[in-house]
This record gives sequence, structure tokens and C-alpha cells, in this order.
Amino acid sequence: MRKVTLIILGFIIWFLLVWPFDPVTKALDLESTIIGLVVAIFVGLLLGDRIPAKLSPGTVIKRIFWLIVYVPMFLWYVLLANLDVVYRVIHPDMPIHPGIVKVKTSLKSTPGRVMLANSITLTPGTLTVDITDDGYLYIHWINVKSDDIEQATHHIVSRFEPVLRRIFE
Repeated sequence: MRKVTLIILGFIIWFLLVWPFDPVTKALDLESTIIGLVVAIFVGLLLGDRIPAKLSPGTVIKRIFWLIVYVPMFLWYVLLANLDVVYRVIHPDMPIHPGIVKVKTSLKSTPGRVMLANSITLTPGTLTVDITDDGYLYIHWINVKSDDIEQATHHIVSRFEPVLRRIFE
């Protein structure tokens, strides 16, 4: 049942994102629709077992809500980081202090940690180098403000972690 649900949900999301209608004739693009369905079936069969068996509708709605909250928040921090990197590039003295810092995450789930690492990496000026099993991340930072684990964690991780916890745990 989980695989069928994932196939249907995947196809619906694909359909809404692609909207496979010819703008001139207003007809459904059959080839594109078949490809979308085949990909949805493939992904559903491949990843359907990874969906938790007992995931209540209330939990799903809460996670989707927090994901919707997370996206603009993440984009805001990406914008701020872009402006910071642009400032460092155009500044005559190029004020950078690059280095690798160790930060600690309290996220327990692997998908949550991966999302945190990807969020850090997609934010300009930072790059996740490694994730350990005990919850440490090694981050290359364009301007190291502190090499203390707690302070670096506060600067890099604390802005993403609370919302990611609500989505993944």
C-alpha cells in the first residue's frame, strides 16, 4: 500500500509541476505523461519501503506545514549569505578567514542530518565536508568566527535545526 501511495503522490506532484498540456492545442502530451507515470512507478517501487508504516495523517500535515515554513526561511538565509559573500568579494581587503570547523547537531534521524548538511552546503560561504555517526559535522567556512564547537554550532546549525527537527523527527 505504501508503494502505491508513493506512486500516486509522485505522479500527482510531477503532473502539477510539469503540467503536460500543449499550450496551442490544449491537448495532453501523452508521451510526457507516460514518461512521468513510468518514473513515478519506478520511484514508488524502489523507495516505497522507506516510508514509515504508521504515519498518521496529522503527522504528515504537520511535517508538510513545517517544510513550507522551512523553504522561505532557508531562502532568506541563502540571500543573506549571498550578500555576505558578495561583500567579501568586492571589498578591497577581501576580509576572509577560511577554515574547517566542527559543529554538533542534535538531530537523530539520517534524513534530518542529510537535509541539515545540504542546507549548510547550499548556503554560500559554507560547505559540509563530513558527517559523523555521532552527530558531528565538519564545515568549511569562508569566515571562521569561532573554532569553538558550541559557538560555531550556534552560528551555523542553530538557525536550521529547530525547524528540521519538526520535519524529520
